[in-house]
Amino acid sequence: MMKKTVAAYTLGCKVNQYDTDAVIEKFIKEGYRLVNFNEFADVYLVNTCTVTHLSDRKCRQMLRRTKKINPDSVLVAMGCYAQIAKNKIRSEVSEIDIVVGTDNRGAVVELVKNFMQDKIAKNFVCDIMEVTEFEELEISNTSSKTRAYLKIQEGCNNYCSYCIIPYVRGKIRSRKENNVIEEVIRLKDAGFKEIVLAGIHVASYGKDLKNTNLISIIKKIAEIEGIERIRLSSIEPTIIDDTFIDMLKTTPKVCNHFHLSLQSGSDSVLKRMNRKYTTAMYLESINLLRAALPEVELTTDIIVGFPQETEDEFLETLEFVKKIGFLDVHIFPYSMREGTPAAKMTGQVDSVIKDERSQRLKEVTQSNRNKILESMLGKEVIVLLESDNTGFTSNYMRVEVSNGKNLTTQLIKITKIANNILEGRAVE
Repeated sequence: MMKKTVAAYTLGCKVNQYDTDAVIEKFIKEGYRLVNFNEFADVYLVNTCTVTHLSDRKCRQMLRRTKKINPDSVLVAMGCYAQIAKNKIRSEVSEIDIVVGTDNRGAVVELVKNFMQDKIAKNFVCDIMEVTEFEELEISNTSSKTRAYLKIQEGCNNYCSYCIIPYVRGKIRSRKENNVIEEVIRLKDAGFKEIVLAGIHVASYGKDLKNTNLISIIKKIAEIEGIERIRLSSIEPTIIDDTFIDMLKTTPKVCNHFHLSLQSGSDSVLKRMNRKYTTAMYLESINLLRAALPEVELTTDIIVGFPQETEDEFLETLEFVKKIGFLDVHIFPYSMREGTPAAKMTGQVDSVIKDERSQRLKEVTQSNRNKILESMLGKEVIVLLESDNTGFTSNYMRVEVSNGKNLTTQLIKITKIANNILEGRAVE
């Protein structure tokens, strides 16, 4: 008997990718074979995103595609867009058989099994604001070879004025320490050397549990022999204090790269965004990090064209980005999300202006990046290599190595820059 097949497509963040991987692992344990999304499959899983209106559109496109490949397949819509559009998603995409939001994902395999028997399309989206427990999903392998994402936290309580995520992911829920450690050990045994701690708001880890927090779990992971690096997916500047800095100084396995969310370099815009810091506070966090880790590199997110953003406010952001010198900036033109305070604000910025500002910010970002990459020429750095002789430094610079050994940590001398990437040779 031929194995049933499953295919998956993930939109959005690394947390979404983790959720997809965990569900697919359950299918594989049930005897399914994983195939590419554009292949014929018995089950298609689309893990959706709703961070922008373009994300919504892409979700609908990917959902509609599946039945054209196999009209008799089972189509599962999961994730953030499925959560927020729970009352209309099946009318938008009639091909959907099962709808699951941002909880109950661990039941997807069973739900598919039931559908195959009764052929009745159903919506299993719950009221996410009533969910108080972290949903235990787990993985023991990923498509990467040396670096694995590990989800430790769910939800957000910040309610920034532009963001739909708290409404689709719910309140903060943390994974129990023992379960985190057990998964790290499984990943280590599978050969992974770097663990990336991921969540919707990683800095909130442990706030809903007793006797643990982000610093505590980092220290416990660092004690596991075989784990060489610990990286954080994204953190807020408000977590950078003396206690955090002390942890960095005593835990050398923590990578000296941080994705430190900014969103705007203008204090007036930050206030309208309901962010919990000022540019002065952000700069102080940067100074603390650079004093503790001189080779630290920083990346961030910035929204351009937030409601009422003036040219002067945007210029403040440009100057702040120049001052900090980020390795990279993820640039997002503001996207109105129905149900958020920002969607009701007057002074919505024209898309032409948003695009023009995005381009100017991209040019400043590239200039900063060029200076950082050029400063690396001739240096010797430690690189954790992946299967294609490409890897990353601790401070998250990608390096292509001409004579490296796959899946190892090696000392590499940087020889040139090509296509915005460092190149080098292993030091014999």
